[in-house]
Amino acid sequence: MKLKLSTLLLLLVLSLQTQAQEIALQLYSLRNEMKVDPVKYHKMIAEWGISALEGGGNYGMSDTEYFKLLSENKLRIVGVGADYNKLKTDPISIISEAKKYGAKFATCYWIPHAEGPISLDEIKAATDLFNQVGEQFAKEGITLTYHPHGYEFAKSGTGTPMDYMLENAKHFKFNMDVFWVQMGGADPLAIMKKHPGKFPQLHLKDRKKGTPGSPDGRGDVETNVVLGTGDIDIAGLIREAKKQGTQFLVIEDESSRSVQQIPQSVAYIKSILKN
Repeated sequence: MKLKLSTLLLLLVLSLQTQAQEIALQLYSLRNEMKVDPVKYHKMIAEWGISALEGGGNYGMSDTEYFKLLSENKLRIVGVGADYNKLKTDPISIISEAKKYGAKFATCYWIPHAEGPISLDEIKAATDLFNQVGEQFAKEGITLTYHPHGYEFAKSGTGTPMDYMLENAKHFKFNMDVFWVQMGGADPLAIMKKHPGKFPQLHLKDRKKGTPGSPDGRGDVETNVVLGTGDIDIAGLIREAKKQGTQFLVIEDESSRSVQQIPQSVAYIKSILKN
């Protein structure tokens, strides 16, 4: 039986969507280990079945040496950091770094502000900056993303500063750290469902059951546990990411047990993606 062209195209799109999710690793997870033996731990990442990395920085190696290490282990940098002050004063340097690695994403991880929750005015200024610079980045084939950190969820009028940013993000998207969103008192899955298509990256990080929240973006990193064993709906988030076509499911484990926990988290993500 012959299939119509429209049907074939639909099947192709669905096929691409089901293959859209790739497990990645934020190299900050191995910040202490990399100081000791970066060659050993890059090899270990490959052995865990991970090939996509969020990073930047060569661990004391030259570009040639580091690119050789990545190549030997079939690793690639897919995202770099985008310091807020650099976005204001020198965005070209971030574009250059992303291009050097061949990364298609640049993520801002923190908006400078006084200790505690961020104000709506500060979020408005950041949103304006991200829209302006994000448009510039897009012309270079790079997507600017913002990584919420839990201090954006204090009530402000009828919503939160984060609500404002999500509703007014025109030229940038989000790399949502589900741990910090939950720490700030919000529901990461509900946010994702309310704003589909705005999350090409997710930082998947589970939280030990019974951990108290935090309104200031601070918390005990030792409460990072193996994905699927904490109090965050990681399975629901993975399923929603699959539905929305989120590109990278990024494991970030800041605990001292990251080397032991990361491969277990990889296995968990794979088990949910199969269903």
